Amino acid sequence: METKMFCYQCEQTAGCTGCTGGAGVCGKKSSTANLQDELTGALIGLARACGSGTTPESATKLIIQGLFTTVTNVNFNDDTIKELIEKVEKEKAKIVPDCSGCGSACGHNDNYDMKKLWDDNEDIRSLKSLILFGMRGMAAYAYHAMVLGYKDEEVNAFFYKALCVIGEDWNMEQLLPVVLEVGEVNLKCMALLDKANTETYGTPVPTVVPLKVEKGPFIVISGHDLYDLKQLLEQTKGKGINIYTHGEMLPAHGYPLLKEYSHLKGNFGTAWQNQQKEFDNLPAPILFTTNCLMPVKSSYADRVFTTEVVSYPELVHIGEDKDFTPVIEKALELGGFAEDREFTGINGGKEVTTGFGHGTVLSVADKVIDAVKAGDIKHFFLVGGCDGAKPGRNYYTDFVSKTPKDTVILTLACGKFRFNDLNIGEIGGLPRIMDMGQCNDAYSAIRVAVALAEAFGCGVNELPLSMVLSWYEQKAVCILLTLLYLGIKNIYLGPSLPAFISPNVLNFLVENFNISPISTPEEDLKKILG
Repeated sequence: METKMFCYQCEQTAGCTGCTGGAGVCGKKSSTANLQDELTGALIGLARACGSGTTPESATKLIIQGLFTTVTNVNFNDDTIKELIEKVEKEKAKIVPDCSGCGSACGHNDNYDMKKLWDDNEDIRSLKSLILFGMRGMAAYAYHAMVLGYKDEEVNAFFYKALCVIGEDWNMEQLLPVVLEVGEVNLKCMALLDKANTETYGTPVPTVVPLKVEKGPFIVISGHDLYDLKQLLEQTKGKGINIYTHGEMLPAHGYPLLKEYSHLKGNFGTAWQNQQKEFDNLPAPILFTTNCLMPVKSSYADRVFTTEVVSYPELVHIGEDKDFTPVIEKALELGGFAEDREFTGINGGKEVTTGFGHGTVLSVADKVIDAVKAGDIKHFFLVGGCDGAKPGRNYYTDFVSKTPKDTVILTLACGKFRFNDLNIGEIGGLPRIMDMGQCNDAYSAIRVAVALAEAFGCGVNELPLSMVLSWYEQKAVCILLTLLYLGIKNIYLGPSLPAFISPNVLNFLVENFNISPISTPEEDLKKILG
């Protein structure tokens, strides 16, 4: 079969090897995939042009925006990708204006042909993919921090370095340290975003979030960008329109500044992969602020809006002015439900909780430590990551349901929607399921793990703590690399292993970090707890 594209960066990739036909499993057309490769190659060219040390803020912003644009389920629009490529080329021309007309071109500032990567030796391709995909995930976090006016020069400098590495003819020994460096820098990036969010919106507090939708006009807001939610809340104040979060926006309910808006009512729907069913003929507009957008069905296409780097053909896009008037007008036009509507999570629960970030958990660390010493808490599980559509993800529901009553489940990212509406009880007044936030809030889990290790005078790997993770896209990749950089071992990963991990690279990860694929909840619990 003719290869029209090549993409294997997400968990659902065709045949667990790669999407190569007219469209990817995610719905991305081959033309879009090829343009995203062209954009990546142009970003490498821009990074090369800045190799002399010239890194203007405009170039850094384009690199972060461009990498974020190529994350799965962000941009399905060929036109906006072409516009971004043009911006990158113009920026590069400003930095090295003489290159295009040079009579004896050296090639040092050339764009990179991504086909060279996809056709490379499988181990080199695997390591470079880990670097590239990890960078894409990290760029999403850097972007959110940048929107709030926060940046880290070390993080930004690494984007230039790592992009240049993708274009180099390096061997495995040279690439492996860069793979772990992605994890190291991503830890700094997650800390930066944590600081940006908490200093802007306050430290999250435990909050019960209803799944009921009240009658009348409403707007559903999805994604990760809290700044967009804040602007929407401000612009809808006093207009009789209620706001409901969706997917990864759920943790917004825990932030004190956002909780002040009385029309931030609750959460609608479950994880991202159910949107085509849950949004079908919904009497309300949906605003996508980041990734998690799926191909839009005609039954609700007239009510989907995008902003920031999200783009889809023929949808209304809210620009940098953040004027959400079209969304507001659509909400008033549609009118919402005539009566209150009761919705549930996938297990039938009518409410969920969030807000258990490191600020909250560490504030009661003494109680947690006492409960461990008294034997009330025997084990901690971090069960989190991305959700997805592939069969087998009910493993995470079953796993949490079968955990003993003297264990605590920490969770984060949209993988929690598999079980966050379960009521599995409390320990010492604390719920056994603690939602720590969005995917970037893996930083909270790391902070808590390190604090517990210090309290017990041991290493993180010696704690009664096990990580059972689900992955789907590139933000999960950079988080996994951060855990590996920290030396954390015995991670259980599913529902399947990444297609871009070659056998030799997998052997390295197994031998050095004892990464295991998930099996069954019963077998894995027996292996963990003995």
